[in-house]
Amino acid sequence: MAGMKPDDIDSDLPSDAEAYYTTLEVARILGMAVRSVQLMVDRGDLQAWKTPGGHRRITASSLQRWLARSRAGVAPPAASRMARPRRGAARSGRPPRILLIEDSSHFQHLVQLLVRQRFPRAELHVAGDGISGLVSFGQLQPDLLIVDILLPGIDGASMVMGLRRHELFGGCGLIVLTSLDEQARRDYAHALEDVAVVHKPDLVRDLPPLIERALGERLRETDPSAASAAGDAPPQRASADQSPGTSHSSPAVMTT
Repeated sequence: MAGMKPDDIDSDLPSDAEAYYTTLEVARILGMAVRSVQLMVDRGDLQAWKTPGGHRRITASSLQRWLARSRAGVAPPAASRMARPRRGAARSGRPPRILLIEDSSHFQHLVQLLVRQRFPRAELHVAGDGISGLVSFGQLQPDLLIVDILLPGIDGASMVMGLRRHELFGGCGLIVLTSLDEQARRDYAHALEDVAVVHKPDLVRDLPPLIERALGERLRETDPSAASAAGDAPPQRASADQSPGTSHSSPAVMTT
């Protein structure tokens, strides 16, 4: 059953409530890492029992229910979210708000530098771990979330899917940063479906156009020339190999 897409699964799942899958089989079905599935079982998202040897057996019925809930509650695809401002944002008059959840100080500084150079009117908040990032998301209700899917102490795939299902995420853009190449990202295929992904070695080239796409309308609300200026600006000398020490703090950058 490996390689199947979630939308193709229902007809292949056994209807018998006693039917079950191994953790590895569910991981392949959902396009997740095995650890992500184990955490879903621990949280009660999936029902399972253990063999005498301690291996989980996940019931097919609980997997069917989870898939149904996921499809019913997931936010619109990233492309449509990025094209639509969050409700009430246009009337607030505040600058576009970006939340970066990234544990690497190097990439924190690099994103700060890019935002300051290309989107000076944007308000960037930085969280150094997943837990504080989740708290900041609820407090800030950002227009754009930029998150590293590999964060210590938290399952990034589950976090991304959980945020996308949350009602506060309805109008928020999403960009995922990762050091994983395309082949390694296959374990996260379900979580990254319809999500803009930036490979960290290409961050300087690929991130600014995605930010402009996500915040274009909000940028024009605060400064009509900002979006076009960002799109027309020549590439800066910043690179993914730049030393973090070359970036300096800015009033527009706030660390959570």
